[in-house]
Amino acid sequence: MVPILLVLILALILFGAGFAVKLLWWIALVVLVLWLLGFLMRGTTAAGGRGRWYRW
Repeated sequence: MVPILLVLILALILFGAGFAVKLLWWIALVVLVLWLLGFLMRGTTAAGGRGRWYRW
């Protein structure tokens, strides 16, 4: 009985971790797209005479 419970608990943990990792990949993809859009739409000049929106 105990080995069956351990296997079920392990399966639940792995399923949860897999779902969380997949969710994090989707969030990272959305952030990347937003960053690229901001990078392309900002241009080289901005109000106030500053250059690009990033500091490096």
